Amino acid sequence: MNGIASIGWRLIGAVPVRWFALLCLCAAYLQGGLVKAFDFRGALAEMTHFGLQPAAPFAVIVIVLELGASAMILTGIGRWFGALSLGGFTLMATFMANRFWEMAPPERFGAANSFFEHIGLCGGFLLVAWYDLNMRAEGQGHE
Repeated sequence: MNGIASIGWRLIGAVPVRWFALLCLCAAYLQGGLVKAFDFRGALAEMTHFGLQPAAPFAVIVIVLELGASAMILTGIGRWFGALSLGGFTLMATFMANRFWEMAPPERFGAANSFFEHIGLCGGFLLVAWYDLNMRAEGQGHE
């Protein structure tokens, strides 16, 4: 590694920076899980809006998934599994909530942006899982 790349790696590769990046990746899921947990009526309304019935079990599953998988990612315990879980959840939710191809302008524009932003999140979670599994395969564990 040349000098600049080495300095960059020392800064970006630092454990607190990586943890902060993981926190940023999980932020929407932590916020969403907490909001649903503290406003369970709102969570039920959201599940009903998307046709998920019975709403209560789906709401509980989503809350546990959003908070539990985020905790796995942030603690490093089963990080790869938490990342794949949130990535899969995000992919399913994106196809359910952002069906931009069925919308007319101007709603289509916002939904398309949201769709592709969420696809980007899926890619981020896939990278986290890939990296974690590679570190485990090399015997480096998690941080």
